[in-house]
Amino acid sequence: MKLPRNAQIWFPGYARGRMRNWFSSGWRDGTPHRVWVAIADHFEPLWADGPLGKPDDATARGRLSLWSERWPAIAREHIDSAGGHPKYTFFFPQEEYRPYFIDPLAEMTRAGIADVEIHIHHDGEGQQNFIERMSGFKETLFCHHNLLRKDKRGCIVFGFIHGNWALDNSLPDGRWCGLNNEITLLRDLGCYADFTMPSGASPTQARMVNVIYWAVDDPDKPRSYDTGRRVTPTNSGSGDLLMIPGPLGIRWGERLIPRMEKGELAAYDPPTLYRVRRWLDVAPRIGKDIFVKLFTHGAQERNSRMLLNGGLDQLFKLLALECKHRGHELRYATTWEMKQAIDRAAGHRE
Repeated sequence: MKLPRNAQIWFPGYARGRMRNWFSSGWRDGTPHRVWVAIADHFEPLWADGPLGKPDDATARGRLSLWSERWPAIAREHIDSAGGHPKYTFFFPQEEYRPYFIDPLAEMTRAGIADVEIHIHHDGEGQQNFIERMSGFKETLFCHHNLLRKDKRGCIVFGFIHGNWALDNSLPDGRWCGLNNEITLLRDLGCYADFTMPSGASPTQARMVNVIYWAVDDPDKPRSYDTGRRVTPTNSGSGDLLMIPGPLGIRWGERLIPRMEKGELAAYDPPTLYRVRRWLDVAPRIGKDIFVKLFTHGAQERNSRMLLNGGLDQLFKLLALECKHRGHELRYATTWEMKQAIDRAAGHRE
């Protein structure tokens, strides 16, 4: 059997996790679990479709309008085990900020069906540039759009996805980051968790797979997220950056040649019942709580057509169907709410 590209990075961790889950209490005995589902969208309205470069603002606003028109109706059609509606987290790129791009996302957030967190692309501009861009953007989102939130210390906190998957200078050629101490910088800037992983066949993929854990930074070396301290039901752990990855594994069904499952919702890979079952089997878990973080690039027309014209409806129907079949509770969450659920599952006390 031929494994996907760069499997030497993640497959050992995947195999260990499957063995750990298989022998853990409650895994095979039919005990009900609580399933938390969050969608993290790398939402880039100025994404370039083809060789013509970045689109104009009118095209980008059209992409946003599509979501603000169709997502509320989709969300209203579905409920989880607690009567809550699906929620959608837009990770918005700092470099694409326009006030009128954020306004429709903030309106959906106020309606309780969305949230906004931070996404960024950078390429070796240096530490101070990164700090200034991140600090300015979180202040703008909080002060001008009533987004993000403050912790008990009064600091603005945010969830994070790194552009081009290059968290902590993890690409072999050093492109799209340049900061070996990025994890420390994110901690100091107020990042409550990173949602970049999995990056799948990319060389940036973490060696720790299907577990929620704390990365501890070595500021002199890249990819400090390759190792870390697992969050467990009896230990919320500590470190520099909480890593909340999505499911990563092998898909054995649906076609003759096995392929990678990384929790992506895309036009070329829409949700199916088989995929939902794989997510529930391999996703990170803490005790009786399963955390399914999915991702997409929903501003791209090919993906938005699939998602908004039946793909998301299908996703929520299949999740409800499979959770009911397994006797699990289904809970929809923003990424922030998923982090709060992780704290509770780990017995976190402040």
